[in-house]
Amino acid sequence: MSCKQQLVILGATGSIGTSTLDVIARNPSQFEVFALTAGENAKSMAQLCLEHHPVFAVMASDNAAEQLKQHLSGTACKTIIRSGTESMSELAAHPSVDAVMSAIVGAAGLIPTLSAVEAGKKVLLANKESLVMSGQLFIDKVKQHKATLLPIDSEHNAIFQCLPGALQGSKTNAKLAEHGVSKILLTGSGGPFLTRDINTLSTVTVAEAVAHPNWSMGQKISVDSATMMNKGLEFIEAKWLFNCVANDIEVVIHPQSIIHSMVQYQDGSVLAQMGNPDMRTPIAHALAYPQRIDAGVKPLDFSDISDFTFTKPDFARYPNLKLAITACEAGQGATTTVNAANEVAVAAFLKGKIKFTDIYRVNAQTLDATADVNVHTLDEILACDKLAREQAVQQIRKVQC
Repeated sequence: MSCKQQLVILGATGSIGTSTLDVIARNPSQFEVFALTAGENAKSMAQLCLEHHPVFAVMASDNAAEQLKQHLSGTACKTIIRSGTESMSELAAHPSVDAVMSAIVGAAGLIPTLSAVEAGKKVLLANKESLVMSGQLFIDKVKQHKATLLPIDSEHNAIFQCLPGALQGSKTNAKLAEHGVSKILLTGSGGPFLTRDINTLSTVTVAEAVAHPNWSMGQKISVDSATMMNKGLEFIEAKWLFNCVANDIEVVIHPQSIIHSMVQYQDGSVLAQMGNPDMRTPIAHALAYPQRIDAGVKPLDFSDISDFTFTKPDFARYPNLKLAITACEAGQGATTTVNAANEVAVAAFLKGKIKFTDIYRVNAQTLDATADVNVHTLDEILACDKLAREQAVQQIRKVQC
């Protein structure tokens, strides 16, 4: 019997998935890939199967699974190929699995991530939408099934590292103030348009929006960073991860992306977690927690750092951030709605159907149309998500280029 941790990576072909595999490859005595899952990118998945030899590989559709089989035909690869969300969920809960990296982008990651939680696994959460969509339900299940929840977003991982031990993890009901914490300071780079003339944002192209100055990310997350909706979703996620309310969290613009987030204490102390902008650092932290392992990340050279700057976010420049904070204060129905609308709006922008500034318009109008929705159960959450997507499509028709 192998003493290595057996891992499932949900969203293996994305940037978080490939970074996770890089960290695993650097620490082969501790970790082993049990299963990889992906959407439709069969070619990339075939390469990962040949490199990492998972027992299982799951594609989102039957068609993609057939393509994967074709790519691997004639090779010595013995990976068992499956398809569909149900197979992803089964493997996330498999008895042989120790930890699950949840890195599927968007609402599609919710069901398999919940399966891992319900099986009591160690869940490395990079899929922020799971908490944005179903915060209370998700956290309740973590506690009920004694799962371990470790944040992967660089900001939340930084906050986790800066909090006292009693507040690390979602199995506790402890409040920040009970352990001397006065504020969570959530940093954001401001994206590629921090200093751009606000009157020209309507002419932003897809290429400009996905060109993040510091991080290498997928298209959807890069656009979210440009609108700062990504920070808004992280704001909502932080509320659930750290058992706090909106007033406990403050967003700070930090363009250098060296300080990943901070925790302010009642005695005036501020603890910050710092490092080069590389997702392998939080991935390695969560994989080995509470130990430390090699992540392959170059250490900071403070003689090369010219300055740190901090400003408050301009909500006129970043209305999506304000919208997400407002939704966080309103409740679960509002956050589920904003997340769903944003996925639809960003997809429309990436296809050239709407302008960059229309993303906010679609999100706000969709929230206005569905603001009274009350959700508690998984079925209600999924129904709210579906309704919001339908409303967003209607709003896109109204603003379409």
